[in-house]
Amino acid sequence: MTEELTGRRIVVPETRELGQLLRMLEERGADTVPCPMIAIRDAPDPAPINVWLRRFAKGRCNDLVLMTGEGLRRLLGFARRLDLEPTFRVALAETRKITRGPKPVRALREIGLAADVPADEPTTEGVIATLERHDLTGRRVGVQLYPGNANERLLKFLEGAGAKADPVLPYVYASEADDARVMAVIAEMATGQIDAIAFTSAPQVRRFRDVARAFGREAELRQGLERIVVAAVGPIVAAELNALGVQVNVTPRDNTFFMKPLVRELAAALATGHQG
Repeated sequence: MTEELTGRRIVVPETRELGQLLRMLEERGADTVPCPMIAIRDAPDPAPINVWLRRFAKGRCNDLVLMTGEGLRRLLGFARRLDLEPTFRVALAETRKITRGPKPVRALREIGLAADVPADEPTTEGVIATLERHDLTGRRVGVQLYPGNANERLLKFLEGAGAKADPVLPYVYASEADDARVMAVIAEMATGQIDAIAFTSAPQVRRFRDVARAFGREAELRQGLERIVVAAVGPIVAAELNALGVQVNVTPRDNTFFMKPLVRELAAALATGHQG
């Protein structure tokens, strides 16, 4: 255990893996400022998901694009409630599985399966570049979508490649932190009371933006993010920050989009006094 983050105050806007990320930072001596941002919920209308699952369980899909690990876990939950989980797992094992990044790979491992075609990069563009090397003519391709991204680019690519896209959206995001808590964190960043922030999902960035916009405090948010070290777990999160005009100071190297490399790179940046 190292102590290179002793005295550093780091905002951690996370929900599902909050405890794990806090522990890794605190083991290095950080004073963490948890700010839960996103709650994940099953899609409120189960009907289209149940129809999709019954179709998939009958072996109708030749391929399945898994964009997130959470998406697969949610589909398994819906299948379980339909008494369809064993059949769904059999169909899943027999279907060619294309994965975007490490999280869906991990979710497959949890049920004893492996990715058949990992994407070149953990982005929609990476998935498309990977699929371009395969003949998709006449194939039915399930596409697990995630909230805030209808992924028309991927669906149009599949159509243009001669495939039939079969999308499903199994979960939604719900704001969990109250606006006052988010505004308090923004104020602390702007007044120099925070050293860094570690973003692990694009919806976290959008939540900060939306709250600041609602209260007319966008300039304060930008000022705060300019004063501190901004860390992003991967290119999707970094792109969301860049769209706000925010400079990203830290991302894991070598396409290792996990929390441990993120914490390691963040610690190194703060140790060298790097600021945004």
